[in-house]
Amino acid sequence: MNTELPIFTEADLHAYVDERLDPARRAQIEAWLETHPDAAERVRAYREQNALLHSAFDGVLDEPIPERVQRARTLRWGWMNYGGLAASLVLGVALGWLVRGESHRELPLSIVLPKQAALAHVVYTPEVLHPVEVGADQEEHLVKWLSKRLGVNVKPPQLQSSGFTLEGGRLLPGEDGPAAQFMYRDSAGLRLTLYLRTGLHDNRETAFRYAKEDAVSVFYWVDGSTAYALSGELDRERLLNVAQAVYKGINP
Repeated sequence: MNTELPIFTEADLHAYVDERLDPARRAQIEAWLETHPDAAERVRAYREQNALLHSAFDGVLDEPIPERVQRARTLRWGWMNYGGLAASLVLGVALGWLVRGESHRELPLSIVLPKQAALAHVVYTPEVLHPVEVGADQEEHLVKWLSKRLGVNVKPPQLQSSGFTLEGGRLLPGEDGPAAQFMYRDSAGLRLTLYLRTGLHDNRETAFRYAKEDAVSVFYWVDGSTAYALSGELDRERLLNVAQAVYKGINP
């Protein structure tokens, strides 16, 4: 009898994380994950992403849909079944409020920045083959590219004294323009990410602030027109020590 476990697709893994499988299928995936650590790590990351999304959007989903969106939905899709559409529309509105903010109730940086940084952290740190767009072996190119896209001189601080070495970086979408992420790794494989965005105005508050999104701790601060957020799955005191090294590296 062939007892070999099947290979599961990404759709199967997402259904497993979302608890949409019957018990037999779920047991098969759990057995398969025990022998496929890379897939098990992706499942862990998917669960963290789900938790972050719930943390960010559940409160907004309880709010009424704006009148202008209700009118647009009635005019354009009055003949359609609203079941799945309404849920997608509410989520779209929630995303818009969180990332860009309504004109009369723009969310403060203290809410948006750590969530953006933590979400980017859990999305990219599990990656094995492509954790960064440009590796540390091309640091000069990475610095020129990101500086040009962000419109300011950006350079990844060196964190060897804190036990972390640069892996590389990538370009990300920010609230009102591009953002950047630098990724670091220690000898045990633990990864930290430094998220930064520019284009801020009249910001004089440089004090470190702390937030925690599930297992991800974030220290963030604003320096002139640039906001920084250091994210990692480690205790607050150690992350603060690294954040201080980041600040000194940026402001020698």
